[in-house]
Amino acid sequence: MNETFLPHEFQYASAEHQSQTAISGMWLFLASEMLFFGVLFLSWIFCRHWNPVGFDVGGGQTEMILGTINSVLLLTSSATYTAGTRCIEAGNARGLIAFCVITALLGLTFLGVKFGLEWHGDLDKHLFPGPDFAIQGAARAGAQLFFVFYFVSTGLHGLHMVAGIGLVAWILWRARRGDFSAAYSTPVSVVGLYWSFVDMVWVVLYPLIYLVGRSP
Repeated sequence: MNETFLPHEFQYASAEHQSQTAISGMWLFLASEMLFFGVLFLSWIFCRHWNPVGFDVGGGQTEMILGTINSVLLLTSSATYTAGTRCIEAGNARGLIAFCVITALLGLTFLGVKFGLEWHGDLDKHLFPGPDFAIQGAARAGAQLFFVFYFVSTGLHGLHMVAGIGLVAWILWRARRGDFSAAYSTPVSVVGLYWSFVDMVWVVLYPLIYLVGRSP
């Protein structure tokens, strides 16, 4: 299909202009998100520098197996969404629909493991910072600070995951309506950028939570 005949909003000169603006807008949004999470990560690293023992003790209480399972789930979800993107670029809408379903299910499984299993276990072990915090002794203050970062960062990441699953569901809904084709799939690419960013945040969180301080 010739680009000239593709629909676009009145404020854009062409469909290509509209597509480029959408992609640029998502990159701008992700840049602001990078600044937000960057401050969180730098604060985490700074605080660990001054509380290495407490952070190591706190990190030793996390469930590395569950964290690793979730890492595999998210990395797989990026691969499946990318496969869906390639499908629609080749004109295969059914492939996009199938891979969106798989991606959403992987995202929901991640949330179930993180909050239904891992957070639930952390709360049962009294690892939420406060007067009932389970870790005692000299490492208590540093371990509590570790879990402040842990709950804040994983909670924020979880909220971004919920938003990402909602966006994937929106793409799925539109794909079922027949809105996308080989000639037009910009929203699919835009959501793919967001989903990849959420995965990238987890790739940084994983070593901060589960690996740092565990090496002999």
